[in-house]
Amino acid sequence: MTLSQRITDKRDDLIRLTQDLIRIPTLNPPGENYREICDFLDKRLTKHGFQTQLIRAHGTPGDSETYPRWNIVARRDGAQTGECVHFNSHTDVVEVGQGWTFDPFGGAVADGKIYGRGACDMKGGLAASIIAAEAFIEEHPNFQGAIEISGTADEESGGYGGVAYLAEQGFFDPNKVQHVIIPEPLQKDRICLGHRGGWWAEIETKGEIAHGSMPFLGDCAVRHMGAVLAEFETKLYPAMAARFTEMPVVPEGARQSTMNINSIHGGQKEQTDDFTGLPAHCVPDSCRIVIDRRYLVEETLDQVRDEVKALLEGLRETRPDFEYELTELNSVIPSMTDKSAPVVETVAKAIEDVMGKPPTYVASPGSYDQKHIDRIGKLKNCIAYGPGLLELAHKPDEYIGIDDMVDSAKVMGAALETLLLPKG
Repeated sequence: MTLSQRITDKRDDLIRLTQDLIRIPTLNPPGENYREICDFLDKRLTKHGFQTQLIRAHGTPGDSETYPRWNIVARRDGAQTGECVHFNSHTDVVEVGQGWTFDPFGGAVADGKIYGRGACDMKGGLAASIIAAEAFIEEHPNFQGAIEISGTADEESGGYGGVAYLAEQGFFDPNKVQHVIIPEPLQKDRICLGHRGGWWAEIETKGEIAHGSMPFLGDCAVRHMGAVLAEFETKLYPAMAARFTEMPVVPEGARQSTMNINSIHGGQKEQTDDFTGLPAHCVPDSCRIVIDRRYLVEETLDQVRDEVKALLEGLRETRPDFEYELTELNSVIPSMTDKSAPVVETVAKAIEDVMGKPPTYVASPGSYDQKHIDRIGKLKNCIAYGPGLLELAHKPDEYIGIDDMVDSAKVMGAALETLLLPKG
């Protein structure tokens, strides 16, 4: 029997495994059921000869006794020494949101698709990597090297309780792991080489509270923020729109620099839904926005910061009584794996062998856990490859195509054969 046929025969197992994973509601925030999904994976993988470790990321953002940040790393050593191939998937999913016609945690099957929150992003990819590894071990029990599978926390909120923590502990040391595949949903015939950078910051404009009937006795922080937004509209957004990257970022609009205003709030706190009173009459003395600036590999983080600071400083010099505070929340440096890297060339050949056409090379508009494997782990030989459509991530009625999972598992299996079997 061939490895491809073994994976075909495991189609029903792949469906069940994906459904079981979806039915564990690992919502982040706050970080629910992380230990439950690690225990589930532990039970599954130990049955197939993997040695497992459950690792809690103590002290990382969000970690608490109520919501501990649990991760699992499973390793299966072959009969001979050789290189290690690591499949990394995050186990957390985002909030459900409105507009679902399927049970978000039901794992329903309809029209060749499995529906549920996390089906696409990325429990379907996790299931495909497990099936690929299990089928490979059955077909080639005397393989060289090692296979690792990890299920990690908090990718949706930065990955600091997951891959970043594991990288700090040496789990992605290039002397220990040589190839990493992250089964994010980038489509079964595409290889994702990396991602853009990101800079997140809060800007607060300051004012002076006064009676709303006499605003001239105060200083409206919301109006000051309006001046900030006007500077963004007339200067920053046009400048960003004129910059393009050579990275193969998809979709096309993300090949420019971009910035999103995540939130804005000024003045009195919003009351709860059951409050029936009227607002007080006050001039707001504070207004805050959070910005999400995604930048290109051709830009530097310092340039991104300095560009925003220069606009704010310009307002301080030209606008009466303008005062602000800028607080950096987080930053991510762009990551890009070379097309000649071994894991890229191996998966590219596997895609062509399985699907009869060469892959498309892309980069992600947003960051994912490759950033930590690259920057903290110092491991460059890393890609994202997995089944699913990125456009479905975080959407209502999220789904994963069953045929796509099977094909992706075959690609992963073929890659294992290239990397872990004796040459020739």
